Amino acid sequence: MMMARKQDVRVPTYSINVVGLSGTEKEKGQCGIGKSCLCNRFVRPSADDFHLDHTSVLSTSDFGGRVVNNDHFLYWGEVARTLEDCVDCKVHVVEQTEFIDDQTFQPHRSTALQPYIKRAASSKLASAEKLMYFCTDQLGLEQDFEQKQMPEGKLLIDGFLLCVDVSRGMNRNFDDQLKFVSNLYTQLAKTKKPIVLVLTKCDEGVERYIRDAHGFALNKKNLQVVETSARSNVNVDLAFTALIQLIDKSRGKSKIIPYFEALKQQSQQSAAAKDKYEWLVGRVVKSHNDTWPNISRRMQSCSEYQDYVYLEGTDKAKKLFQQHIQRLKQDHIERRRKVYLSVLPRALDVLVPDLDEIDHLSCPKVAKLLESKPDFSNWFVVLEDTPWDLTSHIDNMDDDRIPYDIMETALAADMYSGHLEKLRNARKKSEMKKAFKENLAASPFITPGKPWEEARSFIMSEEFYQWLEEPVYMDIYSKHQKEIIDKAKEEFQELLLEYSELFYELELDAKPSKEKMGVIQEVLGEEQRFKALQKLQAERDALILKHIHFVYHPTKDTCPSNPSCVDTKIEQLISSRCPYPYDRLYKDPNVDRINLVILGKDGLARELANEIRALCTNDDKYVIDGKMYELSLRPIEGNVRLPVNSFQTSTFMPHGCLCLYNSKESLSYVVESIEKNRESSLGRKDNHLLNLPLTLILVNRRGDTSGETAHSLIQQGQQIASKLQCFFLDAASTGLGYGRNINEKQISLILRFLLESKKNLNLVSSSPSIKDLVDCDLRIVMCLMCGDTFYMEEVLNVLKPHTYRPSQLGVGGSVLLDLPLGSQKRRLELLILSYHASFNVRKTKLVHGYIVFYAAKRRASLAMLRAFLCEVQDIVPVQLVALTESPVSLLDNLTRDQLTEGEEIAQDIEGKFLNLQCGQAHPKMDTFYSFFKDVVEKKVIIEASHMYDNTAEACSTTEEVFSSPRAGSPLCNSHLPDSEEDLDPSPQHILPRDDMGLAAPSRDHSKLEDSDSLPFISVMSTLESKLNNKVPPPLKPKPDLSYLDPACRDGHRRSLTSITWPPSDAFDPSDYAEPIDSVVKPRNQEENIYSVPHDSTQGKIITIRNAIKPQSNGSGNGSDSDMDTNSLERTRKASIVTKPVLYRTKCAKLGKFSSYRSSFSVGSDDELGPMRRKDEEIGTPGQKDNTTNAYEADGEDPRKRNILRSLRRTTKKRAPKLRPSLTKQTWESSYFGVPLVNVVTHERPIPIFIEKCVEYIETTGMSTEGIYRVSGNKSEMDSLQRQFDQDHSLDLVEKDFTVNTVAGALKSFFAELPDPLVPYTVQSELVEAYKINDLEQKLQAMKELLKKLPKENQEIFKYVISHLNRSVSRVFIHC
Repeated sequence: MMMARKQDVRVPTYSINVVGLSGTEKEKGQCGIGKSCLCNRFVRPSADDFHLDHTSVLSTSDFGGRVVNNDHFLYWGEVARTLEDCVDCKVHVVEQTEFIDDQTFQPHRSTALQPYIKRAASSKLASAEKLMYFCTDQLGLEQDFEQKQMPEGKLLIDGFLLCVDVSRGMNRNFDDQLKFVSNLYTQLAKTKKPIVLVLTKCDEGVERYIRDAHGFALNKKNLQVVETSARSNVNVDLAFTALIQLIDKSRGKSKIIPYFEALKQQSQQSAAAKDKYEWLVGRVVKSHNDTWPNISRRMQSCSEYQDYVYLEGTDKAKKLFQQHIQRLKQDHIERRRKVYLSVLPRALDVLVPDLDEIDHLSCPKVAKLLESKPDFSNWFVVLEDTPWDLTSHIDNMDDDRIPYDIMETALAADMYSGHLEKLRNARKKSEMKKAFKENLAASPFITPGKPWEEARSFIMSEEFYQWLEEPVYMDIYSKHQKEIIDKAKEEFQELLLEYSELFYELELDAKPSKEKMGVIQEVLGEEQRFKALQKLQAERDALILKHIHFVYHPTKDTCPSNPSCVDTKIEQLISSRCPYPYDRLYKDPNVDRINLVILGKDGLARELANEIRALCTNDDKYVIDGKMYELSLRPIEGNVRLPVNSFQTSTFMPHGCLCLYNSKESLSYVVESIEKNRESSLGRKDNHLLNLPLTLILVNRRGDTSGETAHSLIQQGQQIASKLQCFFLDAASTGLGYGRNINEKQISLILRFLLESKKNLNLVSSSPSIKDLVDCDLRIVMCLMCGDTFYMEEVLNVLKPHTYRPSQLGVGGSVLLDLPLGSQKRRLELLILSYHASFNVRKTKLVHGYIVFYAAKRRASLAMLRAFLCEVQDIVPVQLVALTESPVSLLDNLTRDQLTEGEEIAQDIEGKFLNLQCGQAHPKMDTFYSFFKDVVEKKVIIEASHMYDNTAEACSTTEEVFSSPRAGSPLCNSHLPDSEEDLDPSPQHILPRDDMGLAAPSRDHSKLEDSDSLPFISVMSTLESKLNNKVPPPLKPKPDLSYLDPACRDGHRRSLTSITWPPSDAFDPSDYAEPIDSVVKPRNQEENIYSVPHDSTQGKIITIRNAIKPQSNGSGNGSDSDMDTNSLERTRKASIVTKPVLYRTKCAKLGKFSSYRSSFSVGSDDELGPMRRKDEEIGTPGQKDNTTNAYEADGEDPRKRNILRSLRRTTKKRAPKLRPSLTKQTWESSYFGVPLVNVVTHERPIPIFIEKCVEYIETTGMSTEGIYRVSGNKSEMDSLQRQFDQDHSLDLVEKDFTVNTVAGALKSFFAELPDPLVPYTVQSELVEAYKINDLEQKLQAMKELLKKLPKENQEIFKYVISHLNRSVSRVFIHC
């Protein structure tokens, strides 16, 4: 019922009659009182619909038309309004007037012959088919306007608006008007209808008239007065609203606003609308060539335009537009003038750069001279019309040539004068700069690192001060200092390389002792290149520490020649010549590889990668159409221009990319990343990333079920996919549940698409045959010195007559050669490495020979060769190759001396020597055949030595074997680590995976299976594996020895490859360990044992004692049984060899600094680990002797005991011998170890040291393994802090500190704080908060506790935690 009643409520309708003084010109004056304007403004308030001219003088035809309809009143129409109480109503407006005949100038005769006062007071109006009135132009042209009739041809008047014109009307007396209004009011009052007195034209009102009008109203009972202005649209609506509220008694009286207050509000509204409209015009109109019709159409839908046009009209809007266009044009001209004037100096520089040519010419003459220049048309344009700012040339934005008539302006003349002055000053300054540079270069007082304050008095003169500004000569001096410092550093680095033997003899580690640092400075102290950096001691120490780090941890990154390291160049050359990609060498031939990049923001990439991995097998393989594929995923979520987020790496070449998005932001990230990736690929030789197959996928947007959002994302994705020419997949529409982005069917579809794309791009190649990857017979290392001036291609050209392929080791610089050596063809693996990489290979891999290259003209090259050969056993053949640039007769003395020294070294060590002249005819592989022959002959003893060393290390349980950075095959001695940080083995970037071992040539496997035999070389591989993994051999129970039958030991000689061992389930002494084996027992010098495999012992190891000690019969002779002792002794005599020694003992030129090796313990006292010191405290010779005696007293089988002894390695501790050292200078810091409040400010809440360290780590080291886990070099960290303490603007990138050093210095900063970052008072509370089980409560409690931290601690804590979070995120990306 309520709804029905509400629907029946009708909008109230009121009819209002507007009356006032009317009549002939004699009665009302030359103009009306404003009744028509008042009605016009109320019914049609828009400025465009408002007309000021409404005439009452009409022709007879117009008076008889349907608009006037022979009546003396006008029907203005119906208008809807909303009152103050938000009630809608309709108002019919009628204006009572008196129309005058344009012929007789008397009132027209109508049906109503009553006078105006009687007619105006009528409450009932009737006129059949009377039309609504718009304006005077409507009369006679009614068909061109809207034709709306007065409803039912009659109206009942509800109230009257009595108008009084308060302006100074022409030929009108106000008192007469007021008398007429008084009579009219009396007549209107008789109708008992509400009346409101309206003062019109108040914008031109006379104060006395207004006052008299108000006085008239006061004399009338309840007569309200409203001051209006139809022209200004002030209080017009208020007049009608006030009358309506009087008509409807249920409504309260409206508040009458004075004219000036209402005018102020209206002016403010108009001003605001104007400001908004001008803003709109400024935003829409950008060119002075825009036209009003086009712009007005574009602005019609804008509220700013509509509001202003409503208030002020289209004409004013157009006028403002034209003013804006004029301003734009003037601004454009000024901009063009500035552009031309800015180009003019450059034009003068190009066309008349010679001062001698124009020094005597005026501007007009120079203008004529410019026309004769060949390039005049490139800088100037001659226009047909002038001036230039009135021509269309101003709109030719593609032509920045200067209009020629500009040269006639005063600004151009001023610029020409400035050009002359500039040339004169430039000539003088150039002369002064040249003289200043010459003085710097010639002065002996300018040394590297010398401050300007000390050098000023030796260099500067009055003339320099006059012509060179301080920034100029300071810049020249800084550049000169940089040049001489860089040169001094390069020479000092070369000096360090020339003393390579010293650094390797000292056995340095990450924390060299003070004594060793003192020795280095003592030895280098007399060198001029050392003294050259006297004023840069901190940087000199940093270079020494950096070189020590390179010696201890040699990699391509730490190489002084990086990025021109030999290993990098060789890998690139070899990879370009190899037929098979490296990443396909070890895969199953039936398994293809798919490298897939997953690009997505806010965790999308990681989520999808996890979902795909969940569908793969345990070894990351995926089955498609019955075939197995190896799937490698690379999720990327950050800036793809950073190396850590690169699409392609040295080990990952993408075959396709999945682009994920679930929002506009993530879609924008995908598009930007693809564009950045394609931009970075342009111009590159391997630009296959430009054609990388892409798949754009819309995944689930969790928590968002908006259909409109999903629809817009699909449309945007499809548009982007079309633009990128890629496949689009809407995974979100498949109805997947929470936590799933894409289903298995869609994954398979995408992978099939990528496989097809790979085939089209020829990225799928046939897998290499297993036959191509059989093991090699020999391994040769070719050593090259980084920084030597020779072409890598010339070295590789030696291999041209033979085929070469990547080796099984996966090392980028290794190749396989099939060479006919002796009576059979052998496969040789050639590792082409730098010397620093060769050190690692020498210590960890079985090597049969070395080919060492050195540049004869470079001392450092020969020094590195000597340092390398010092630690090589004398049983390993060596081929020395000297590289020269010209014939011997043309060499300088240094080159000749080094060439001679290389020959002498080769003679002393019984090696081969070859002089290779670069750029000449290259020797073929036949040149090295004699060397390869020696390698083949010594193959057995080398492998036995390697097996012996690895067996001894594998059986040892002491840190002395497992942890030494210097220990390795084929060395016989091992050493303790220099510090506790060396317990982890240094990374081997040269050999990224375990050695596969060297297997014997292929033979009949059926025979091996029948005899249950095992190739000798496989045992050696097992021992190498034990060595690499550093796991001692297991303790096994001793089985029955009944299989040791004499029949198994026939006297026939067999080749090494046919040697057999006991059955796999039988006892083998080398596989078992006694409890006593865990104790390292020293031997006297004469008891040293060396073991080699012998051909006649069926794979057993023969123990060979030192020749000076007599052998005893029975036990201890290494025989297999007592029955064949005589036979075995005869065999031993035939095969006895001396124990290998190092080349340093055979050549006097090697081991120049060997005295320092025995002068130190492995490290200073503070560098030795706790276990070493503990062993020294509790270990005594007496205890060792007792252990040895107990072992000898054991009733074990002597044969077995001898074999175990033969596999045990002895190590003799050296007595520490201290040497004097240069003590480390102490320094007090005003920055480190002080409270945080001392190093922060209000403007910089984060200490600058922390900011620099974090920026350096995030910029250069996010891909570094163990950023904060791996300790940095302590001396480098101290050097970094010391340099920063002296200069807070220290550039870490320029100083080239390692990432671990910077991270360690950052950790040290917090460790040295007097009060920790999280104060002690809060730590216990944090621990208690962490014990809360509920996660939300725990987080809330911890947040509240962290708020208790001091302000500076809070800011630093948030900064550091954010950095650590980013670091962890990068780690997950790499994983």
